[in-house]
Amino acid sequence: MNDRAQGEGLLARYLAVRAATEGLAAPLSAEDQAVQSMPDCSPTKWHRAHTTWFFEEFVLVPRGVSPVDERYRYLFNSYYEAVGPRHARPERGLLTRPSTKEIGAYRRAVDEQMSALLLRAEGPELEALLPLIELGLAHEEQHQELLLTDILHAFSMNPLLPAYREGAASWPGGPASPVRFQEHAGGLVQIGATGAGFSFDNERPRHRVWVEPFALASRLITVGEVRAFLEAGGYRTPSLWLAAGMDFVRQHGLSAPLHARVEGGSYRVFTLDGLQEASDDEPASHLSYYEADAIARFLGGRLPTEVEWEIAASGVAEVGANFRETGALRPLPAAASPLPSQLFGDTWEWTSSAYAPYPGFSTAPGAVGEYNGKFMVNQLVLRGGSCFTPRGHARASYRNFWPASTRFQMTGARLARSL
Repeated sequence: MNDRAQGEGLLARYLAVRAATEGLAAPLSAEDQAVQSMPDCSPTKWHRAHTTWFFEEFVLVPRGVSPVDERYRYLFNSYYEAVGPRHARPERGLLTRPSTKEIGAYRRAVDEQMSALLLRAEGPELEALLPLIELGLAHEEQHQELLLTDILHAFSMNPLLPAYREGAASWPGGPASPVRFQEHAGGLVQIGATGAGFSFDNERPRHRVWVEPFALASRLITVGEVRAFLEAGGYRTPSLWLAAGMDFVRQHGLSAPLHARVEGGSYRVFTLDGLQEASDDEPASHLSYYEADAIARFLGGRLPTEVEWEIAASGVAEVGANFRETGALRPLPAAASPLPSQLFGDTWEWTSSAYAPYPGFSTAPGAVGEYNGKFMVNQLVLRGGSCFTPRGHARASYRNFWPASTRFQMTGARLARSL
């Protein structure tokens, strides 16, 4: 492929990702886009601006392009110490200015500059651009998912319980399919990114790990299984919980997963389509690590390690997985199958593995090196993607990570057993 064709192909990919972000923001009013419901969330318009700043800061400015507005370097830097001071994360909801309209103009200006750059770049310059653009696009796809989880949380705090979209289809439900366990012999295995295609630095280097024999459940933990946990008094049974988990439950007065409303025989979940009845066969979502661990123990299993999960997922096709493009925007029941299903899409799956560097891991020089490595402490690894994740973003080696208390993300769990 010649430089011109490669540049045009990269530009088409860039414009598609950028358009997808705007499409996700389109149903939201200017007021919706400004709200920040808690410090861990960000306003929609901040996500739109920050992902734009990323391309401006790391691609355009180093190549001599003047910033659209020098003040944006302070407003829309997230956590890059090497870039300089930044607006405090818990106060992003105070940024009524720049307006949503001005953020749109900012995005268009940077897109024009990026388009011109990609169409004229050739040779070594194009080769140098490729990894930066790929990182920027993967970064924007991560923020697309955050845009949805953050507005879901914001709407859940509104007494009107507004829906992100109207007229969504209802999903027929029923009893969950019986859980089956697929056995794996373990042994000396290799995990990590293979080097084919894009991967984040935290997926590398590929390395060898010894694994004891284990079995992995054929599907995700379901609403019906969580309902059984609730009915058995699971949130009031200390023997099922890690000590920190029981402290978390008591401190916050928890009695059900986030966004779940359990009243009588009804189990309703607040979704982007508003408050919806959840069926017993639907995957449980918005579980913290503490809840996932306790429910797994109640069900007679445990959470898998990230190595076990990756072994099971390697070579599994993502065809038919419930990613964002499916349009459901909520977890869907598993297809009856003796083999593991739902490994990709539906909900991110908690593992019992601490988020730590792989042997031989090293950070890239400069501010871009702050992307992942600085967060490798006090967090747990999740795998597989969710119904908010764009198709093609997740892969078997992909490592998401959040603190154990996280509930506002589209997080679920799968059982594992030692053999």
